[in-house]
Amino acid sequence: MAQIFHRSTNTIARVSIYGAAVLLAILVWAVYELSASPYVTDVNVAKDQPVPFSHKHHVGELGLDCRYCHTAVEFAPSAGMPPTQTCMTCHSQIWVNSPMLEPVRASYRDDKSIEWIRVNAVPDFVYFNHSIHVNKGVGCVTCHGPVGDMPLTWRANTLQMGWCLDCHRNPEKFVRPKENVFDIHYKAPANQDELGLKLMKEYKIQSLTNCTTCHR
Repeated sequence: MAQIFHRSTNTIARVSIYGAAVLLAILVWAVYELSASPYVTDVNVAKDQPVPFSHKHHVGELGLDCRYCHTAVEFAPSAGMPPTQTCMTCHSQIWVNSPMLEPVRASYRDDKSIEWIRVNAVPDFVYFNHSIHVNKGVGCVTCHGPVGDMPLTWRANTLQMGWCLDCHRNPEKFVRPKENVFDIHYKAPANQDELGLKLMKEYKIQSLTNCTTCHR
């Protein structure tokens, strides 16, 4: 029986298969890179807010403690957003006529919350508890980045599962003494791994990577 296909067809078939495999790999890589890009994650993208609140000014320059505004962070799943009364503790005395702060004054007069734009958030199917992390020695800037340098708040990390697992697999690389959790200028020492292992034992920190730890 005569040969139907030319022998070069074998080469074309092999090239097509290998080419398809390479193309699929490139596509998977492109999707992964896109999912981790600022276009999707909003990392380093400052959000416009009803009031241009500056952490750089309030925290970095004036030295306000994180807990002054985020009062629930040590005992509740949510860090909490400050009520307008907290803002007016100072701004009823200073910058009282600033046009920039009119939304704050209006909120106080009308007893209506300011509608802040959420910057750091995990999906609804993820359980995250601020108090657990804070009380185990995870610093604010570990997740939220250098907030003391942010004139407008931006997301410093992707908050995606892979990023969370980096810490959950190796907590010793990230934990710090509890007294330094709210210190925005804290620098990890040269012996961080040694200190971290000591703190893990002292604070009873486990390397939790089970799905049910966060997905409940």
